[in-house]
Formats: sequence, structure tokens, C-alpha cells
Amino acid sequence: MIGSVDTHIHVYDQRHPAAPAASLRPPDASLDDYAVVQQAMGTDRMVIVQPTTYGLDNSLHLEALATAGDAARGVMVVHGGTAEDEIRSMTGLGVCGARMHLLPGGAVELTELERLAELVAPFGWHVQLQLDGHRLVGLLDRLRRLPCPLVIDHVGRFMPPTSPDSTAFAALLALVDDGAHVKLSAPYESAPDDSHRYELVSACVETLVARAPDRMLWASNWPHPGQAAPPSVEDLQRLRASWLPTDELRRQVLVDNPTALYGF
Repeated sequence: MIGSVDTHIHVYDQRHPAAPAASLRPPDASLDDYAVVQQAMGTDRMVIVQPTTYGLDNSLHLEALATAGDAARGVMVVHGGTAEDEIRSMTGLGVCGARMHLLPGGAVELTELERLAELVAPFGWHVQLQLDGHRLVGLLDRLRRLPCPLVIDHVGRFMPPTSPDSTAFAALLALVDDGAHVKLSAPYESAPDDSHRYELVSACVETLVARAPDRMLWASNWPHPGQAAPPSVEDLQRLRASWLPTDELRRQVLVDNPTALYGF
């Protein structure tokens, strides 16, 4: 579909050293490698996301962003004490989000949440949050008060997976009702499934899409770091088609929503 966006990919290159605390050190994966997946999935644009492997070193992903040019935007890892000039410089390169990964290997602690949001808000950035979604209940009030947009990774990444009628999932719905976006991606992070059908996570996706189709985003999470048996392109195509069963939904989630959020 013309203008469609994959909102979450990573690149890896062993010439760039991993952070000492990195818990994932995947093999090399380049933009050239991703181009094969991109063509098969029929997307035109991408959002390049700094993974935990490199800690606070954004250099590899900024290089990838420069290589991809106008077809890409970036979400990088910065902390609350990052200089405004650095944020301004990255904004000029196409960065529009700050990633917080509140799981092992993450480089920015939860204590920096408000300070980080206040730093990036004037530049039009959002905060992209990855965590065990069961924590959302306790964080709901803090997240609602953030002065910038909020994006939640991987259908909330509830570990273990939860049902659409759970208290934990209700917290995610409350954030969506307040304007947060959710990435429909990486269901294996909640519920490993050798068949790659992810029925419980897919039920949550169905609820989210019905609730707020204008705040859903789709992503491949390529190259599926940490997955011994990642979904194939065919698996991704089947999942995306089942999650977004109409042309109207596909245009909304793949084109309209990310175009507005990421400024394409």
C-alpha cells in the first residue's frame, strides 16, 4: 500500500560494540537485509528504533536513518540529562521519539520518565515505552500526566499474556482512550507460539482496533531479536491480514496513523 509504514525495526552491526549490560546481542542485520522483508510486506517507509543492545549509543541507528533518508524516521534512546542541542540535532535527522525500555538491558530508568518527557516535548517527540504491561495499572496516573504523546510497544507486552477483560488490559485501554498509540507487533514477546497464531494476544489486538483504530500502529519488529524461531514473512502477512481485515483499517493503521505521528 502506497505510503504504508513499518513502525518498528532494528539494525545490528558487530562493528559497533554492544553496551556492557546488553542482554541481547543478535547477529548482524542491515537495511539491505530488511529491504527483502519490506518488499514482501509491501511497505514504503520505516521507523528505525534503537535497541537495548547499544545502550545509549545511537550512532549505528542514526547512520541507518541517514542512509534511509526521507523514507524513515527514528526513535532513539536518550536520558533526561541529554543536552537540548543533541535533541535538536537528532530532530533534524528525522528522530521524533525517545525510547524507554523498562526490562532487563534497558538504559534509562523509570525515575527519568517525567524529566525525559519534559525534555523532548518541545521538539515534538513522543515517549515510546516498552515494559511488562502488568505494570501499567501502577503507572497509569504518571503516564496520563506526561506532556508529550505516548506510544506503547508490542500490544502492551503483557507477561504472561492477559485477556481483553482483565484489569491490566483495562489500564492499556484507559491510556488509549486518553490518546496513547499502541504498536500491533511482536506478539511472541507476550506469548511464544510455535504456530505463530498468538490467539490470546490477537484477541487483545481485536479489542484495541475496535476501540481506537485511529491510534493503532503496525510493526514487524524485524529482525525479531531474541527469537530462536521468529515468524516468517508469511506469518507476518497472515497476522497483519487477520488483525486488519478491511482496506479501510489497513489504510488507517498502515498509512494515516503513522504518517501523522511520525511526520512523514
